[in-house]
Amino acid sequence: MTDEPLILWFRRDLRLADHPMLRAALATGRPLIPLFILDPETDGLGAAPKWRLGLSVEKFAQDLAAMGAHLTLRRGDALAVLEALIAETGAAGVMWQRMYDPAAKARDTAVKAALKARGLIAESHAGALLFEPWDVQTGAGSYYKVYTPFWRAVSGRDVPAPLPAPTEWRAPAAWPASDDLADWQMGAAMRRGAAVVLPYQHVGEAAALAQLDAFIGSRVEVYKQDRDFPAITGATSGLSENLAWGEIGPRTIWAAGQRAAHQGAAGAEHFLKELVWREFAYHLMHHAPQMLTENWREGWESFPWRGDNPDAERWRRGMTGEPFVDAAMREMYVTGRMHNRGRMIVASYLTKHLMTDWRIGQAWFAECLVDWDAAANAMGWQWVA
Repeated sequence: MTDEPLILWFRRDLRLADHPMLRAALATGRPLIPLFILDPETDGLGAAPKWRLGLSVEKFAQDLAAMGAHLTLRRGDALAVLEALIAETGAAGVMWQRMYDPAAKARDTAVKAALKARGLIAESHAGALLFEPWDVQTGAGSYYKVYTPFWRAVSGRDVPAPLPAPTEWRAPAAWPASDDLADWQMGAAMRRGAAVVLPYQHVGEAAALAQLDAFIGSRVEVYKQDRDFPAITGATSGLSENLAWGEIGPRTIWAAGQRAAHQGAAGAEHFLKELVWREFAYHLMHHAPQMLTENWREGWESFPWRGDNPDAERWRRGMTGEPFVDAAMREMYVTGRMHNRGRMIVASYLTKHLMTDWRIGQAWFAECLVDWDAAANAMGWQWVA
């Protein structure tokens, strides 16, 4: 063991269990300094996801405090913040869980190169996905572009059992100074909407695990037939917000779904397929990052999409006159989420009935969804359009 601490840079992985990076850090025996950075990429999130992230950071800080650890909050360019904290604490280096969107990969690559050039530890770890995107290949050595063969390729693979949460934490000699989360005003852009949406949030790791247990215990059996009907309360797991911010690990969900399947729950396989659909979105984003901003299907560059228009504004306001479309949009404004069937229908209405560019809808969802996820949002809109 050494007294030189490690900095654990948390991002969309605000949990203690099923966390490979955290377990690797604990295995070093070093003191650990958990850190969250409000860098430009994070500060640029839309109103609802940024507000929801703030709630998650607050809860994660409380979970760490219960273990005797202190979450340090800093604001600024990620590399500059990390270098300053290393200088303050004498840290031996930094560990983090991987992210896969182009902006995050560019940032993390630069951070790793700069730290390693100084002889410091700079390690990225898996944990956000069941399978790393580069580990799943077609027989020809390429990436999958269609979901069904992707599912067949991964459904029989072994997934490591989720790791337990730590019970001990080695603290540094002194905790570094931290920003006050309230000063960051993470929910400023929500204005009055925050009070409306708040009662529908299930924030933090304990809430996520309770959601999973309730779903597997009583609702997964009828998931296959009920999941496409938005009027049926509790037909889906409700875990999208927790997955988005890493309050629960995908291996934890996979293990619970597999147990239900082995016990004969009729809807368990379809539940697992939806989790792998998320994996497929990340697989595509890694191999074809242009899907975030450009048409996925070749030949659509010249399609005569309408730009922003009054019809699109009525769509945003939930005032199209189509009852289902308007109800689904209002669901998003009240709860911060939208049933998956609703998402497909409102996206179809915007792109196919109103002939409006899918990127306008994509950007609005990025502003309004508390479970916003770059890969899932882009793939959903591309799939419909």
